[in-house]
Amino acid sequence: MRKHAIVLGLAFVGLAGFAVFAGWAFFASSRFGGGWRSLGPIWPYVAGGVLMVGALTGFLMWLAFYSANHGYDEPRDVDKHVP
Repeated sequence: MRKHAIVLGLAFVGLAGFAVFAGWAFFASSRFGGGWRSLGPIWPYVAGGVLMVGALTGFLMWLAFYSANHGYDEPRDVDKHVP
């Protein structure tokens, strides 16, 4: 039990440290260049990219489940398919 507590504690500390770093990086980057205003023209491309990756991921997941549910992923039974 003690071993699990140490692992969970270290994982929590690591995640908390990463969250603090990500927050600092987010706010510190607002001071570089033109700040957040300079990112305005690219937001439609970022949103489009996120939507396209999501659509592709959804399609590939559907394709994987479709083939699994229809038996296309089953191994071939050589005894039944004798020419």
